[in-house]
This record gives sequence, structure tokens and C-alpha cells, in this order.
Amino acid sequence: MIKLDRTDARILLALCATPRATGVQLATLLNLARNTVQSRVSRWETDKVLLPIDRCVSARDLGYPLQAFVTAVVDQRRLEQAIAELHLIPEVVEAVGMSGDADLLIKVVACDTDDLYRVAGAILAVPGVERTAISVIMREAIPYRMAPLLERLRDSASS
Repeated sequence: MIKLDRTDARILLALCATPRATGVQLATLLNLARNTVQSRVSRWETDKVLLPIDRCVSARDLGYPLQAFVTAVVDQRRLEQAIAELHLIPEVVEAVGMSGDADLLIKVVACDTDDLYRVAGAILAVPGVERTAISVIMREAIPYRMAPLLERLRDSASS
């Protein structure tokens, strides 16, 4: 894990604003050396700092306007197997392990309620999944974002 600094935050914010900018364009825009920009971007790619581009594609635009969270209670001896099986369900777009009453929080997409019912059934059929609960996402109140944290880092006092 690398720790990002103020210069990294400046470059990343510029990339957020202009995702298709070249290293030369970013360097000019930010008044940085081209090598500085290129070496940092290369390091981020090597260290997998940047998330895959598919995170930016809207499920709605792919024909999946319905989104839901599924909480799943999983037999702990079969947790890794269950995660591997969930990975095979295309409508499972994200899953995280969590503490509390459930073991996994699974974000799914679906074409409509009938499709959601099918996806929920596929999750429940995964070996090790003991029970599930579904909460339909009514609207995205705050979309996934990192810009406010990048802005805080960019604006922080030099250490």
C-alpha cells in the first residue's frame, strides 16, 4: 500500500476532471514535470491504486436499472467457496465482508423485479449461504466518490 501525497492528489483530481488527458497535458495543466506525472501514474498502475474503468460504467446504461443490496449469512467454513461462487454471478457487481448480523453485503443489479427475484435465488443457492435479505436501492443519494478526500489531501499543509 502506498501513501498518496499532495502532488498525487493534484494529479488525480485533474484526471477526475479530464480522464482522457495525456501525461503531457496533465503536466502542463498542473505545472509539473512530465516525468513526475508519468512516474506517478505508472506507479499507481503497478500498485493497483486506480480502480478498473468498469467502475465508471452505469448499470442502467447496460440494461440493469434496478439495484439492490443483499445481506447474506454464510456458514463460516464455506465463506471463501461462497465468495468464489458469487463471483460467477454476473449481476453481483460488488461484495464485501462485514461484521454484524450478516457476513456479506452484496450489491446486485437487475433488469426488473422478476430478474431481481432470479438473482436473489441464485445467491441463496450458493453453497454455504444460509439466508439472505434484500433491500432495493430507491435512488443513489451520494454516488461513489473520492474527490472530497483528494481535495482535502491536496489542500492539506505540507508535512
